[in-house]
Amino acid sequence: MAKAGKTVFVCSSCGEDQPKWFGRCPVCGEWNTCVEQTVYKERSGLSPSTTFSASPLTSAPLTLAEIESTSEIRYDTHDDELNRVLGGGLVKGSLVLLGGEPGIGKSTLVLQTVLRMPERRVLYVSGEESATQLKMRAERLLVKDEKPGMKDSLLILCETNLEQILSQVKAVQPELIIIDSIQTLWTEAAESSPGSITQIRECASAILKYVKESGIPAILIGHITKEGSLAGPKVLEHIVDAVLQFEGDQHYMYRILRAQKNRFGSTSELGIYEMRQEGLRQVSNPSELLLTERHEGMSGVCIAAAVEGVRPFLIEVQALVSTAAYGVPQRSATGFDLRRMNMLLAVLEKRVGFKLAQKDVFLNIAGGLRVSDPAIDLSVITAVLSSNLDVPVDPTFCMTGEVGLSGEIRPVSRIEQRIREAEKLGFSDILIPASNAEQLKQLRSSLPKTISLHPVRKVEEAFRTLFG
Repeated sequence: MAKAGKTVFVCSSCGEDQPKWFGRCPVCGEWNTCVEQTVYKERSGLSPSTTFSASPLTSAPLTLAEIESTSEIRYDTHDDELNRVLGGGLVKGSLVLLGGEPGIGKSTLVLQTVLRMPERRVLYVSGEESATQLKMRAERLLVKDEKPGMKDSLLILCETNLEQILSQVKAVQPELIIIDSIQTLWTEAAESSPGSITQIRECASAILKYVKESGIPAILIGHITKEGSLAGPKVLEHIVDAVLQFEGDQHYMYRILRAQKNRFGSTSELGIYEMRQEGLRQVSNPSELLLTERHEGMSGVCIAAAVEGVRPFLIEVQALVSTAAYGVPQRSATGFDLRRMNMLLAVLEKRVGFKLAQKDVFLNIAGGLRVSDPAIDLSVITAVLSSNLDVPVDPTFCMTGEVGLSGEIRPVSRIEQRIREAEKLGFSDILIPASNAEQLKQLRSSLPKTISLHPVRKVEEAFRTLFG
């Protein structure tokens, strides 16, 4: 006979449960996140986190002086981009969550990474693909750089039951566990269906307990909802040690790996990949790929020296200004915050005197990248003005600077790295904020001699330097 249960309503954002339906979650304040679930009082057994433990540990509180200072043991993934984002490698005993849009390349990234680690015994648990599918993908990724031992060190397990997975982990004793994906797992300790909030929370907690006790690192692959957040309750992101976001436009070849959370490193690092037929290729110098074409003599094109994390690279900002064909002018931005673009257009109209109220403005960051660095503000308004006047920007110029509401050019961070990146790619002139120029006086001996610095304080000064 089926066990009797009660119905509760759970918030899919934070995991809060209430006895009755709600439109807005009383804890996190999100709307339309209420999901009805049935909770059973009886459980089929102990929770997997207590049944499958690496070793029974007895802990006692220690003073700070009694704790030994040791550096984390890190596994080299043989992927410079992934190592950079993780903070130097995969920490032993860590739990990493990798999320991204469907088809963006999450499984490809993880599979090609573990294939390059023949010195580690890896268990790849797949709940979405069959062993034959994984075999075909692995052979495609091993077209050029197959080495001895690559296929022998990878173990494939197609299973979704968490108790069975942890039993196999205890049997084979791998050095790294891959779960693809966390939404497909289910445990007998919870009665809800796979992918529900309860199942995700129980499975993640059980895996975390095993990882911390055994010291075996694990990588969980997570899905992305239509709102752009990781599927499952927010508590899932709090459970893991690192949250990596794999993003990019499927119509472009570039992919970006960001760290939204990292307990063992910085969240300001950035990894860039190029999607190819044989897999993902690391992009060590993204500026050369993003600036493959030089649009000499064309208006509305400007080069910006941007920094994502601690990595400088040059990007191409494109703008198109035309007379509004309809009553309401259009504003569109790709790869840039639309609200910030509207603010810059207001600054351009109020402080400089160019009327754009009756014109359509379209902005695009070439290459399919999405840039949040405020230092490209100067490039955005320059590209807009260039398109409005139909006057091209000198191709030897690049620029960096944040624009304030009063039209001033505010200083930016890592100015020396931006200048060196521009000099390396052959630019002879760069516009920089005047405040940064004063800071660079003592470093002028170490800066490149082949590039001229043009410090500016106001937007008007920048336009006079560029357009005369």
